[in-house]
Amino acid sequence: MTPRASIIIRAYNEERHIGRLLAGLHGQHFRDFEVLLVDSGSTDNTVAIAQQNGARLLHIDPAEFTFGRSLNLGIQAATGEFVVNISAHCYPLHDEWLGNLLAAFDDPQVALAYGLQRGTPHSRFSEQRFFEQYYPQVSNPRQTDPFCNNANAAIRRALWQQNPYDEALTGLEDLAWASWALAEGHVLAYVAEAGVIHIHEESPRQVYNRYWREAIALKHILPHSQYRLRTALRLFARYALADLKAATAQRRLWQAGLEVLWFRWMQHWGTYMGYRHSGGLTPGLRQTFYYSPEILTRNRQ
Repeated sequence: MTPRASIIIRAYNEERHIGRLLAGLHGQHFRDFEVLLVDSGSTDNTVAIAQQNGARLLHIDPAEFTFGRSLNLGIQAATGEFVVNISAHCYPLHDEWLGNLLAAFDDPQVALAYGLQRGTPHSRFSEQRFFEQYYPQVSNPRQTDPFCNNANAAIRRALWQQNPYDEALTGLEDLAWASWALAEGHVLAYVAEAGVIHIHEESPRQVYNRYWREAIALKHILPHSQYRLRTALRLFARYALADLKAATAQRRLWQAGLEVLWFRWMQHWGTYMGYRHSGGLTPGLRQTFYYSPEILTRNRQ
């Protein structure tokens, strides 16, 4: 019997987190779904854990990986009316997460629904602030700007068939797809009641790489946009000072102060360097953005 929803999980070496995600999925009150794992070369127990929990397994070669291509591969194999994209290092906040997320599609104009995100007590202070700013406690059932995030989102599969994810982008495939949907006359729904915990345990270099690749994508999506050095410096100062003020108010300055400075600097310096980048996604950049140094070499042997 065809399920109502297909849940797509993209994963690479997520054995520390994927078990908790799968347990959270199986604990949902809404049960009419299938789970597909798109694995891109995991060398740990990610695949075994997923199979033990009943997920259908798909593979993508690391040399071919982009976020959009991985999602397209999963959705091609999906059968549900709705496709739910969730990161392997997320897990639902409660057992009504999936039902609440899919309820947004009762409005036939909604093309995409996305939910609240929160960090753990160990998340970077600035990232916790980002989650609070961009994923508020109040829902917006008819959003008309393209902000969304595929770490916790769902789309109508029939609309994806009209416009698959852009496989050439180095990131922000969700924003590009949402922009298309809005241009076609649809709306987005932000569902605060469909929350997840999103675990990021990134080093300074990983934060830099994340914003670097997203800026490359954003420049492609918005070719007339600019991000100059003075913009990077101004925004670094603004957000770092705001974070330091908040950390002081919460009596966490000693714990979080240095982290705030490096996180915000890597965020805005990475964005600036992404805007300066020209050219395509080379094998070297693919390795920098997505994988540990040895994996692409290993897969060529």
